[in-house]
Amino acid sequence: MKTVKQTRILEIDPLNPRLDYLLEAARVIKDGGVVVFPTETVYGIGADALNSAAVKMIFEAKGRPLDNPLIVHISDLDQLSIISIEVGEDVYRLAEKFWPGPLTLILYKSEKIPYEVTAGLETVAVRMPAHPVALRLIELSGTPIAAPSANPSGKPSPTSGEHVKRDMMGKVDVIIDSGDTLYGVESTIIDITRDPPVLLRPGALSVEDVEKVLQKKIAIPDFARGLVEAYEAIAPGMRYRHYAPSKPLYIIESRDYSNLERYCLQVVKHVKKLKENGLKVVVLASTETLNYYDEVEIICLGSRENLFEIARNLYKALRRIDELDVEIAVSEGFEERSLGLTIMNRLRKASGYNIIMVD
Repeated sequence: MKTVKQTRILEIDPLNPRLDYLLEAARVIKDGGVVVFPTETVYGIGADALNSAAVKMIFEAKGRPLDNPLIVHISDLDQLSIISIEVGEDVYRLAEKFWPGPLTLILYKSEKIPYEVTAGLETVAVRMPAHPVALRLIELSGTPIAAPSANPSGKPSPTSGEHVKRDMMGKVDVIIDSGDTLYGVESTIIDITRDPPVLLRPGALSVEDVEKVLQKKIAIPDFARGLVEAYEAIAPGMRYRHYAPSKPLYIIESRDYSNLERYCLQVVKHVKKLKENGLKVVVLASTETLNYYDEVEIICLGSRENLFEIARNLYKALRRIDELDVEIAVSEGFEERSLGLTIMNRLRKASGYNIIMVD
């Protein structure tokens, strides 16, 4: 039987954070409790990364499979020595450029990291979030904080205080509400223990930017593109259906988006078939293509010329599907360049790999 908690909500302005509220939340972490807190990517549900009993409560609150590892969040590079070993020069080069920021690195773990954090793996996922509330919370807690996204397992990640209140009331001790997150998608995860490094999950930081710093190519397996499920979870987001609305979602993709009109007419054809079968349809479309769809609900993701905007709106759109009086959702596809890779990874996994290819 799951424990029902008396969740306390702390509204904290990220630009002028209240120290007394942060100290209250930090005490909860120190005492082995669970706190939902904002990062620049999405909201996280966190506990003391060195306390196995506290970490188990994260899995209970989310309904998360125990073989799905967590990310450990730090506020200072000195904490790397607590949680990891054999930290190479590439790690410090990437940290100097991208931390604090939306980059998670897979490192060899130290013996201080409990089994639950890494699902028994010899590696640990680490990042330093670029959010003043998150950084101060970790600092005041005096310990690294293990935290996945603060949503029920498999559902779209929360990007606002309203999302986490809806998802986590009664499941955690404290929810810190700091408004909307900046990026709206999770961090990029790269396994730096391999040569060449391997992308495990595309995120808010493009692979191209990381390659410039490393001066080497990063391997991108099919599971990182969201085309197949990984055979094991080395990091979050690799196995199981993720980011998914409750209603069916189909992604209509093309190998070439240069002729948008031709592509959209193909999407319209599939939407028309669904309507003829008596289904109420919503289409996730870009600003440039809205006018192609008649007599259906439309959710605008943003402009194809601004992939940051589309990524930031994506989880709100996936949540919106379940709020509408529709039975099925269809999403346009996007070119896999820069953040387009992240967008397609999330859409493909959210659809449960329901992909329709068109010419």
